[in-house]
Amino acid sequence: MLRWWAGLPLLLPFLVLCGRGLAQSSEPMFRSVTETVLPPDNQHNPTQLNYGMAVTDVDGDGDLEVVVAGYNGPNLVLKYDRGQKRLVNIAVDDRSSPFYSLRDPLGNAIGVTACDVDGDGREEIYFLNTNNAYSGRATYSDKLFKFRNGRFEDLLGDDINVRRGVANRMAGRSVACVDRKGTGRYAVYVANYASGNVGPHALIEMDEAASDLTKGIIALSDVAAQAGVNKYIGGRGVVVGPILSQSSSDVFCDNENGPNFLFRNNGDGTFTDMAQQAGVEDRYQHGRGVALADFNADGKTDIVYGNWNGQHRLYLQDNNQRFRDIASGSFSSPSPVRTVIAADFDNDQELDVFFNNIAYRGHAPNRLFRVARRAGADPQIEELNVGEAAEPQGRGTGATVTDFDGDGELDLLVAHGESASQPISVFKVTQVSHYHRGKSVKNKFLFTMTALIKENIFAKNKNHVNIGQNTHHDKRDNTT
Repeated sequence: MLRWWAGLPLLLPFLVLCGRGLAQSSEPMFRSVTETVLPPDNQHNPTQLNYGMAVTDVDGDGDLEVVVAGYNGPNLVLKYDRGQKRLVNIAVDDRSSPFYSLRDPLGNAIGVTACDVDGDGREEIYFLNTNNAYSGRATYSDKLFKFRNGRFEDLLGDDINVRRGVANRMAGRSVACVDRKGTGRYAVYVANYASGNVGPHALIEMDEAASDLTKGIIALSDVAAQAGVNKYIGGRGVVVGPILSQSSSDVFCDNENGPNFLFRNNGDGTFTDMAQQAGVEDRYQHGRGVALADFNADGKTDIVYGNWNGQHRLYLQDNNQRFRDIASGSFSSPSPVRTVIAADFDNDQELDVFFNNIAYRGHAPNRLFRVARRAGADPQIEELNVGEAAEPQGRGTGATVTDFDGDGELDLLVAHGESASQPISVFKVTQVSHYHRGKSVKNKFLFTMTALIKENIFAKNKNHVNIGQNTHHDKRDNTT
């Protein structure tokens, strides 16, 4: 059975995995390959402040690239060069490059997501910019880039959208894509950090009536008020998927200085906040990274997220659409968390949860847990040896997973920044199982993602969800 799960980056499905994998060894899970795959330099892996990450096919060749939000430098687009056997930045400082505009070094980007806004089968790229604003109004707008006229151009900068005043100029924290009506045209949900009555959450989508795709005219509107999500709060993480709905996209936001939101899709493009009824308000904590997965293989979507120096949560959903926190003491242990990723890293048919922390006051190593299913009982949670991905002095601000070299194994990329400039880190899994109960198996996570890309499902499936994007510091966070 296939379901969808988020963070994202980026548009990866979550899977209900069947069966029990091989016993987990105590060997380290990750080894660093940064020096060979993405050695620090000024062009491909600059030592700068980076934040959110997203995964999408930027150049339209069928392979996935990693898009990185640069805060005090340019945004990056990392593509695997099979000849050089390394990642290279294709958003070069050359105005003749079709990817030049994606650099946007003045934006102070902290979040990024990608989805098909106009339904043409190719994903647009949305950068959430802050221009150093902490809350309320910012002085530099977000950017929504579309590949048009042989290059990427900012739709929010088009005359029609400038006149409509649709560009988000608020201090946001995270972004995700949601197909609220099930049409295959996605809206961008922006979790802004409000200051009083300035800076509600935004929902940017194409206005079909005012657009003319044959002429390349794409009119955009902020429909947050119409959809019922224009809330004023300290927005942090956001993730999208069929949480309460069977086939429609719902939205979960973990917030700061206020309750979380769980917006159930009403089926008509509007949403109702069900967080209180579902038991996930968590109003006295300060949310950060968040992900969706089915941790106990019961066919229902569960929620995992980190709270800033507070108790981390692993909420299982019951048959009455209520959630129960099953996080163990070690799992819930407070940390300065930024990003949360749920994935089967070692292909043992069990989900793992990766917590990416920021060492802003002393050491704060990243951590990894396996959530193993048990018949007739809650999943067993076990901390694993994260290996070289611990990065105890890393200023973690974002992370994502993808198979950039096509070897059938998940790769982990971690962005750093905020309190110190550090290059991106790249990790390979050291202990990948290719056998389950004596049979050869593929990583379903990757196999399904590859199939979806080849079939262009990203532009069509109602349950498109985002993973891996926005992470920031005690001011800025991440959703994955």
